[in-house]
Amino acid sequence: MPEAQRQRTTAAPDLISRYAATRRLSEALVEPLSEADATIQSMPDASPAKWHLAHTTWFFETFLLRDRLPSYRLFDDRWPFLFNSYYEGEGERILRPRRGMLSRPTLREILDWRVHVDESMQALLGDTAHASLIELGIAHEQQHQELLLTDIKHALFQNPLGPAMWTAPLTETIAAEALPDWYEHPGGIALIGQGDGGFAFDNEGPPHRVLLEPFGLAGKLVTNGDWQAFIDDGGYRAASLWLSDGWDWVRREQIGAPLYWKDGEHFTHAGWQPRPSEAPVCHISYYEADAFASWAGARLPTEFEWEAIGQSHDPSGGNQFDTAAPPLPTGSAGLFGDCWQFTRSAYLPYPRFAPAEGAVGEYNGKFMAGQWVLKGASCATVRGHSRASYRNFFYPQQRWQFTGLRLAKDL
Repeated sequence: MPEAQRQRTTAAPDLISRYAATRRLSEALVEPLSEADATIQSMPDASPAKWHLAHTTWFFETFLLRDRLPSYRLFDDRWPFLFNSYYEGEGERILRPRRGMLSRPTLREILDWRVHVDESMQALLGDTAHASLIELGIAHEQQHQELLLTDIKHALFQNPLGPAMWTAPLTETIAAEALPDWYEHPGGIALIGQGDGGFAFDNEGPPHRVLLEPFGLAGKLVTNGDWQAFIDDGGYRAASLWLSDGWDWVRREQIGAPLYWKDGEHFTHAGWQPRPSEAPVCHISYYEADAFASWAGARLPTEFEWEAIGQSHDPSGGNQFDTAAPPLPTGSAGLFGDCWQFTRSAYLPYPRFAPAEGAVGEYNGKFMAGQWVLKGASCATVRGHSRASYRNFFYPQQRWQFTGLRLAKDL
């Protein structure tokens, strides 16, 4: 997901432990990978695993150690050019599609850099003056943990051998009858956006009021079995179901199924596995989600409808990532987990939105064009990272992330 910024928070007593746990998890994610695995880049939208390790370290070095610890010296003054992502205020950088050409520094050298930065960060972690920016750095690294998982999945998928990153058993799906058919909402004025004083990225606010008409939000995500019925009924061949741009995309790219599908199987971090019909469908585009909703006689929810229902659900619940094991949508109660859920809301600024000053202000505002909002969390989202106000966003054709859909209807 693209990075997002601004935080409204006070120092948390567990900041030191959460910083350490976040940094350890990133390193645990690359333990199953070879040097070659960690270096390859499968497409411009993705980045190498070791680049994610380096970029998150560059973030702490650049915005905290360099700017706030006078005695600190850069570990290697050549590396900011390699590991800056898109911060124009931080100068020139390597072109994104060429990140996979970085055979050096090695994975070992990047891990050594992480140790150096973590040791230096100890001087700042206990000072509440730096707490807000450290919170941002932790959330930023959690975003990149999810990106690392989805990017390496796409990279391994390119290998005809279908290699497995992990061989741990896959989780059983839960019974569909445990979920309600619909969450119904009577409409009215809803307060949207994060405003309780906790951490939030700048695109989650300011809080504002919206008027909702009565609606229903499906109790469960659309499943693989539902999607197979859509395919069998000619969903990918019926132009009437598709947005014009989506239909052009389907024909141009010869799309006929979700990404990673093949002959009753799907590709996972554990290699090719049988595809359970009752598990949530994922790795679909906005175009596909919208076409399915039309086929089903429903629609996608707005981000405000989703958030109005999501405010009463546990954002840490459901199937989210909390161990180094294969992330896989399995079906879980509540609105969070399994798959990021498409809405029909364009990614735009809220009323009175203003980006933060300085380079970190480049996090969100400049991406508010041509993308669509997704809500919830996925099986690759670190547990505790998401909340009802969280706004993920992607371009309509992108589908390498764990993206799915939950239908909505008017009442």
